Amino acid sequence: MRTILLDFSLAARNIIRQRRRSAIAIGAVAFGITALLLATGFIERIFVDFREETINSQLGHLQIVKPGYHDTGKSNPYAFLLPDVIPQLEAPNEPSSIKTIAPRLSFSGLISHGSSTISFIGEGVSPKEEAEFGDALQISAGKNLSANDPRTVIVGEGLARNLGINVGDRVVLLATTASGGTNAVEVTVLGLFSSVSKQYDDSALRLPLATTRELLRTKGSHVWIVLLNNTAQTNAMLAKVRDKLPKDQYEVVPWNQLSDFYNKTAALFTKQIQGLRVIIALIILLCISNTMIMSVLERIGEIGTAMALGVKRSGILRLFICEGVLLGCAGGILGLIVGVALAHVISAIGIPMPPPPGKSHGFLGGVLVTWRMGIEAFALAVGTTLIASIYPSWRASRMEIVNSLRFNR
Repeated sequence: MRTILLDFSLAARNIIRQRRRSAIAIGAVAFGITALLLATGFIERIFVDFREETINSQLGHLQIVKPGYHDTGKSNPYAFLLPDVIPQLEAPNEPSSIKTIAPRLSFSGLISHGSSTISFIGEGVSPKEEAEFGDALQISAGKNLSANDPRTVIVGEGLARNLGINVGDRVVLLATTASGGTNAVEVTVLGLFSSVSKQYDDSALRLPLATTRELLRTKGSHVWIVLLNNTAQTNAMLAKVRDKLPKDQYEVVPWNQLSDFYNKTAALFTKQIQGLRVIIALIILLCISNTMIMSVLERIGEIGTAMALGVKRSGILRLFICEGVLLGCAGGILGLIVGVALAHVISAIGIPMPPPPGKSHGFLGGVLVTWRMGIEAFALAVGTTLIASIYPSWRASRMEIVNSLRFNR
């Protein structure tokens, strides 16, 4: 232990003695770590915002349905209706992880205004429970559904644009009832909305659940959307609800199994970040290797003197490796400090971003740095400098004493 501490002490003195070269090496490592933190933090913020928008605007954290509904429910939706009463999923005396459970009844049909008629996909929702989902489903005009206005509807921006309607217009909804007949209801457009998916907004509308049941002449709902207090509780609550409900009567599906677009986007961005890590690791490797090789060449005489005084080759090897590790630690710490500070500044200002694929509105980007990202970035800095120090350290330890001492002349 004392030997290791002595090696690090001597390595620190050598770094301080070669201030300019050490500063360049530490600066290169710090720059790479800062760039990595900002890039991964930017992507992480997009992941979190996109995830929460997907959960709150459409999917919820969990969906409780009849078995097979997501596979074959579209062809025969009325065969997969859930009962009106939602079972108790948590014990009354335990802390609640569930924010709300919102029933939804899905259907499709035709919407008419004047001489225009187009198809739509609709959802009957409970305005009281849906209010707990916040503003992820953005109301761009008018207002959201209310239990006090049963004969109203909110329409996706794309659907409203295609039909030529606006807030306050009267429209007629035509749908097939549970018995196979046809029914229609006239409602007022209360608001226009946009969600995380432009494709959804181009064909979707929502209206109160009571009005939907009246239109379809049915009871119950197709899905119970479970919204949790925290997304991190999803897996634990998934296992709990699955144990609570009979498997032959209910199927519990987490949001990430239903969001194909989110999963593909996350996979793409993750590959890009991995590529960035490789590039930054190569930059650090080349920079530290160059610094260590120059240090070895300039200190050949010192190395020969140390070995002549009895320092073993393993001691020379440890000394240079310790020097490389210290450079990595210093650069990593500096990069973390600068990266976190810039992340807070950038997030406070915001980065105006254009609409991503599948969306119609831009957003303000930010940088979210987590403990995991910081640890991974620091480990990358130390690991790459350690690897970069191995060859120069080995080269220094293999020098011949007689040839090295000639450099002292």
